[in-house]
Amino acid sequence: MNVRPFRDIKRRKTKVINVGKVKIGGDNPISVQSMTNTLTTDVKATINQINDIAEEGADIVRVSCPDQGSTIALKEIIKHVSIPVVADIHFHYKRAIEAAENGASCLRINPGNIGDETKIYEILKAAKNNNCSIRIGVNAGSLEKDILEEFKEPCPEALVKSAKRNIKILEDKDFFNFKISVKSSDVFLSIAAYRQLSKVTNYPLHLGVTEAGSFVSGSIKSSIGLGSLLMDGIGDTIRISLSDNPTQEVKIGNEILKSLNLRNRGVKIISCPSCARQAFQVIDTVKILEEKLAHIKTPITLSIIGCVVNGPGEAAMTDIGITGGGKGNNMLYLSGVQNEKVLTDDIIKKVVSEVEKKASELEN
Repeated sequence: MNVRPFRDIKRRKTKVINVGKVKIGGDNPISVQSMTNTLTTDVKATINQINDIAEEGADIVRVSCPDQGSTIALKEIIKHVSIPVVADIHFHYKRAIEAAENGASCLRINPGNIGDETKIYEILKAAKNNNCSIRIGVNAGSLEKDILEEFKEPCPEALVKSAKRNIKILEDKDFFNFKISVKSSDVFLSIAAYRQLSKVTNYPLHLGVTEAGSFVSGSIKSSIGLGSLLMDGIGDTIRISLSDNPTQEVKIGNEILKSLNLRNRGVKIISCPSCARQAFQVIDTVKILEEKLAHIKTPITLSIIGCVVNGPGEAAMTDIGITGGGKGNNMLYLSGVQNEKVLTDDIIKKVVSEVEKKASELEN
């Protein structure tokens, strides 16, 4: 069941670039990224984590390459994963060259950290020769010394000036397969910098509030920051930076996009917070259903409402719905229409069965 959103977000038109098999920008779907926290030299652990990240719904993954052992490991890692790998490079330009030669689909560099422009040119040459894109990663915590001296402190204008400088370096070498980020741990600074940058360039933008924090606080900061920009039509790819398992970053990223009707993947659950009117334990039911339906990738909407105050109205707008009723007789809705009564003890089993059936129908 597709319900027309109250507001359609008009995305800003950007150039299209390639990160491996994933197209970024233009009318392409906003991609979700995460980053491994394993030692890249631990090939088995890194492969396993990348595959977990991909299974959770990431389109692209970034791995840190601080040393030659890490860039050499890329060659084996890339053989065993299904999503494009971005090599995260800081300071040493040779690591970027090695990463491109060993199969990275993209290089994340902060040109201000690389230093000499001749080294940057060597990176661009390797990227071109290996069909590798670039992410210019401007960060409030690592601005070029002269820009920081000019503006006295990190500010939107400083981040944008750094981004424009680095854009010119790449363009002067006829390199255009790149995206840009202007990240800060400060939500307001991040929002302002991205808004300013979006007015002066049409390259795709990678959104993020860097070092956002723990799962709860980081998710909230990221939702406010990225949500504000996405509602303005700004952003082509996102990463939620959490001090948590990388799969949680992917989960929150997808939920942000789903809440704005910018992406549909898996089961979208609409549920009430529960109160004294509830006819069954809504909170426990939703937790169990989230776990049991995590394998569903087909977009399906599901409402779990504990009573008849808002239940029928929500069920009318979802593919499948359960509304709490008296004496343990709850109502199942399919495509917004009452279907049958379901005993409280049977809710989990019945909902899982109906969702899996709906997913199968839609896939076929």
